[in-house]
Amino acid sequence: MQIFGVDIGGSGIKGAPVDLERGDLAQERFKVLTPHPATPDAVADGVKEVVEHFAGGCDRVGITFPGVVTGGSTIRTAANVDKSWIDVDARALLSEKLGGLPVTILNDADAAGVAEMQFGAGRDRKGTVLLLTFGTGIGSALFSDGVLVRNTELGHLELDGHDAERRASTKAKEDHDLSWEHWAKRVTKYLAHVEMLFSPELFIIGGGVSRKAQKFLPLIEESGQVKAEIVPAQLQNNAGIVGAAMTASRG
Repeated sequence: MQIFGVDIGGSGIKGAPVDLERGDLAQERFKVLTPHPATPDAVADGVKEVVEHFAGGCDRVGITFPGVVTGGSTIRTAANVDKSWIDVDARALLSEKLGGLPVTILNDADAAGVAEMQFGAGRDRKGTVLLLTFGTGIGSALFSDGVLVRNTELGHLELDGHDAERRASTKAKEDHDLSWEHWAKRVTKYLAHVEMLFSPELFIIGGGVSRKAQKFLPLIEESGQVKAEIVPAQLQNNAGIVGAAMTASRG
């Protein structure tokens, strides 16, 4: 069975067929830019382009969404895409766009967390584990003894009077031209706040910035303000694709 994973982000839509035995991409991923405005129809066209890029077709598609997904289909929040997504039946829309293929929809950070807990930095870890993805926003996936608590969206906690992701996301770093040192201070403050609320034993830092973990994780650790272990995601920015495909394979 050929299972695809597609990761919808605020800046790009990327996907690939996934090898579920290895927890890795079966082919090099393909990416298109997220349309602006990122309306349901426009984003669905982008997903279709990604899936159709790969010859041979597929049997199921797992798709991540950057917001709250309830009932496995209904979009409830849309912080980094067009607000017209709210209350859309995303599974029906995307399945129709993909010619009736079975589609599974879940929150993007939840998908990344599922992959990291099975194949990556969270493998065999018990207790409270929190994956945070830093990108256009900040996504979160919370696990208790390996069980996912869905749709936590901790990037929207208040920090200095703002959504935390507007202060500490990778986009905030780029928009304000922050040095690694300055950005690390903001991330440290955010992690300390989250740690106070949830007391995780492990933070997993995901998203594209995880490839540059050596530039900021030592700065956070040296601050002494965060007690939990902090590690970069092992699947890095492919975790969402892999986790989406894993979820689709389970129906």
